[in-house]
Amino acid sequence: MKSPNIIFLIVSGIISCGNLLGQELISNVNPLIGTHKMGHTFPGACAPFGIVQLSPDTDTIPHNINGKYKKEVYKYCSGYQYSDNTIVGFSHTHFSGTGHSDLGDILVMPTSGPLKLNPGTSDNPASGYRSPFSHNNEISQPGYYEVLLDEHQIKAQLTATERTGIHKYTFPEEKKQRIILDLSHGIYNYREKVLWANLRVENDTLLTGYRITNGWARVNYTYFAATFSKPIKNFGFTDHRKPNYTGFWRKFNMGRNFPEMGGKQVVSFFEFEDDSQEIEVRVALSAVSTQGAIKNLKAETNGKSFDQIVSETQQKWEKELSVIKIEGEKDQKEMFYTSLYHTMINPSVYMDVDGKYRGIDHQVHEAKDFTNYTVFSVWDTYRALHPLLNLIQRKRSSDIINSMLAHYRQSVHDALPVWSHMGNENWCMIGYHSVSVLADAINKGIAINKEEALEAMYKSSNVPYYDGTSYYKELGYVPVDKNGSGNSITLEYAYDDWTIYQTAKNLGNKELAENYRKRAGYYHNVFNPEVKFVTGRKSNGKWVKDFNLLHTHGEGFIEGNSWNYSFYVPHDVDGLIKTMGGEKQFTQRLDSLFTKDLPEEFFEATEDVTKEGIMGNYVHGNEPSHHIPYLFAWTSKPWKSQYWIREIMNRMYKNDIDGLCGNDDCGQMSAWYIFSAMGFYPVCPGSSEYIIGAPYLPYMKIDMGDGKHLTIKAPKVSDKNRYIEKIKLNGKEYNRAYISFEDIKDGAELEFFMTSKPNNKRVFKAENKPYSLSNLN
Repeated sequence: MKSPNIIFLIVSGIISCGNLLGQELISNVNPLIGTHKMGHTFPGACAPFGIVQLSPDTDTIPHNINGKYKKEVYKYCSGYQYSDNTIVGFSHTHFSGTGHSDLGDILVMPTSGPLKLNPGTSDNPASGYRSPFSHNNEISQPGYYEVLLDEHQIKAQLTATERTGIHKYTFPEEKKQRIILDLSHGIYNYREKVLWANLRVENDTLLTGYRITNGWARVNYTYFAATFSKPIKNFGFTDHRKPNYTGFWRKFNMGRNFPEMGGKQVVSFFEFEDDSQEIEVRVALSAVSTQGAIKNLKAETNGKSFDQIVSETQQKWEKELSVIKIEGEKDQKEMFYTSLYHTMINPSVYMDVDGKYRGIDHQVHEAKDFTNYTVFSVWDTYRALHPLLNLIQRKRSSDIINSMLAHYRQSVHDALPVWSHMGNENWCMIGYHSVSVLADAINKGIAINKEEALEAMYKSSNVPYYDGTSYYKELGYVPVDKNGSGNSITLEYAYDDWTIYQTAKNLGNKELAENYRKRAGYYHNVFNPEVKFVTGRKSNGKWVKDFNLLHTHGEGFIEGNSWNYSFYVPHDVDGLIKTMGGEKQFTQRLDSLFTKDLPEEFFEATEDVTKEGIMGNYVHGNEPSHHIPYLFAWTSKPWKSQYWIREIMNRMYKNDIDGLCGNDDCGQMSAWYIFSAMGFYPVCPGSSEYIIGAPYLPYMKIDMGDGKHLTIKAPKVSDKNRYIEKIKLNGKEYNRAYISFEDIKDGAELEFFMTSKPNNKRVFKAENKPYSLSNLN
């Protein structure tokens, strides 16, 4: 890149960037952290919260062949695997660290030499248009990606705006210059995924087109407009799924220099004069129309050079990342700002510059007074990502909530998002956790329509055909003989119902509040009184006799076992303590969770859980356990939280390629890290309390908007000095186990005095312990 104020460094095999004249914070971001066998991250170029996430895809493993699932596809959830040595091309849409996948839309690949219109294979890359590459020639940072494609020595440089991907390819002298545009490529692809693709050559530099896919998003419309920086000399395409009927289109030689191309597996090519070595390709996306894509292209890139767009996008990242300023060691800074970067990828803007977007009803709508967003991995992100946005991205959080409410209004099910993307509900995972997102936003004063939000929460929790809801309402639990995830669902519904109770109570709807207060207690109905753990309960009320507390399959749980899920009662921890047999047994079980060995036989068949994310029997690599280290705050030994939280941060988050212990899941894993570095965590989103753990860094300043700042000081903190001696809030000693939103919303200074030994005298009276529903009775 020619920009004079940035230099790029490769340090210890990790690609990062340094700077000469500013951009202090993005120099601490390494987009490749977490890239490993579980396919956490994509290393490409994107703007903060942008829908375009332009990134290399390193293989084309299909999701299934003739309906049979290919399990090796799982590691390609983000499209990129660091262990691969070839690049298939650069596609424009990706997920960040999800446990299931889709997208990989509109793949572009520069080539030279003989024409090849298939990607080839990793063991024989020369059989197709893919190319070998080396990490030694790869650069990745916020807003910019660069790599040398070894096959033809083509230098690829990428950047992006919110809706447009910008490619710059530098070809060797006197080599054929060709761009492949593959409309059949996709992540989690399969033979029938593309329902139809269309491409028009509007003139010698402009293409328009679209494709409709049937994948995780059942009907995904992706329109695009692409421009080239030099005129097309020659072009053509092939359809790898020849139609049985072509009508009177057969009178044309459509494969060469015919300006309209269509089919289900369309791969096209465009060739250019070699009068200069560089070609720029700009690809704008829209879910509405090709005209919408053209508007996006013009609005975001017209009159701007490649380097100018790189600079502007990096300035956007610098602005967003500067919301938190920290002090710490180099590795700590890089891990922190990389985590913060991960929290600003999804949700993603999902509307054109004129406000039009495709809704969940597949109709075109216009967003008025809000920006529409998509990619709601709510089962993951309600826990920490959305609460974090309520602190540091309050206007954006309001837009996200309004996007969820628009989803509700357009839903034929009268439901908020469960897991939705690209104008589609994909119904992944369990619970109706958007109610938690709305409840927490209302509690934190985010500007939304509270009455409509409560209506949406109520209706979302009463869809009779959704995931055992009818059994839950009738029996007070979801029986495992009717739903294989019944235990997990019951526990998560009970928490979700607590958020509805809390919201209804605060809005003065006493009748609704009382109904949901009762439902919030349904978690009791799946605790087996014989063992005081959650075990399977049948529809006749009887308990499953043969059960295993360690197994993740066949026990009524999803992505977890009883040992971890039995601690999932975030809204009533005191009630949970009583249910488990009292504080002594509760604390012993927490201790055992972190030290007990979990043999691989109990999780080896679970894709989302690997040994890297396990500490004893505690599974940090998956979300249901994320609140557990903070539960010691309800006991007489809160210092144990301080010990284990730092252990998790040191062991499970590393400044390395394989640096994350599990799927980042659209920023949830990283949001946990950000909160825990602050020294507190939202165990129960929807309440006003953040449970105190222990700070990780000596200094942090958080910009909460409107000139308000939260300053956190812990000058003596270290791996050795991980225990809290005392806390001061605004200069006065603070003796609660939690910090409330009211304490910090107008700005505050929180000072931690740290020591090397547990402070056994720092025990909290009942009135200073965190909230529990049971204590209201």
